[in-house]
Amino acid sequence: MPLEIGLNDVVQLRKPHPCGSDTWVVVRLGADIGLKCLGCGHRVLLPRSTLARRLKKIVSHGDAPPETPHGGDN
Repeated sequence: MPLEIGLNDVVQLRKPHPCGSDTWVVVRLGADIGLKCLGCGHRVLLPRSTLARRLKKIVSHGDAPPETPHGGDN
C-alpha cells in the first residue's frame, strides 16, 4: 500500500522526539519526506520507506494550496 501523505499533513510517529513531541508536519515531498517537529521546530529528512515504518497515524490532512493563475499579466 503506497503512503498517502501530502504537504502540510500532521503525522504522529511511533517514538517521541527528544523534546517530548511525537507530532510532525510534512514540509517537503519527494523521494525523501521532510518533517518539522511541532514541539521544537527541528527539521529532518526521512526516506519514504523509513517514514512508512515509523508512522503511527496521520493526525490531520493539510489544506490544499490555493490555485494560482498561470501565464503573464494580461
